[in-house]
Amino acid sequence: MSLPASAVRGIAHELLAEAAHSPTGTVGIVQVGHPVLRAVADPYDGQLDDVTLAALVAVMQRTMRLAPGVGLAAPQIGLPLAVAVLEDPGTADPEIERVRERPVLGFRVLVNPRYEAAGGHDELVDFYEGCLSVVGYQAVVPRLRTVRLTALDETGAQIDEVVTGWPARIVQHETDHLGGALYIDRARLRSLAASDQLGAHWASEPRPVSASRELGFDLA
Repeated sequence: MSLPASAVRGIAHELLAEAAHSPTGTVGIVQVGHPVLRAVADPYDGQLDDVTLAALVAVMQRTMRLAPGVGLAAPQIGLPLAVAVLEDPGTADPEIERVRERPVLGFRVLVNPRYEAAGGHDELVDFYEGCLSVVGYQAVVPRLRTVRLTALDETGAQIDEVVTGWPARIVQHETDHLGGALYIDRARLRSLAASDQLGAHWASEPRPVSASRELGFDLA
């Protein structure tokens, strides 16, 4: 059931007040187990005025960067609204950049995003993935290598583009949040690793080949 616009505005203003009282200008990130992460977010249809939306996006950007992460959906800060922010500084390892197709992704906002397999592109790729709302663990997730993304940006301009590689993975991860799904729903659960174990054993691999062999899971 959709929230009344007044309730959405109330939550947004509470978040802005929390950020205003934080020395970092950020807000807390909701963790797995909270029902907001399992609810379908309401489509954005002007529940917030432009000033409030811009302020909320700025708070989401600061919160994502401080975490740090490469994406953040509004439900992750307790607001069940179909808005997400993305930004990826990339990786310093050229081999990982090449294999994972992970270029620098500049900051962007997605409103009411949807994705689908781009025409003729249904290839799945497997990489370890984590989530700011599932702290302490990562798992291998098969994702579409290439997707067609449709959305609006924060100004209301239409987005309709084909996205490939790591940016496509981020788009899928954040859009899934807006549908009440977490990466663990799609993960190869035998790959699940505490973050310190991932760092000790598998993080240096461009693809999780050794992890697949040692932990006993298949790759796409």
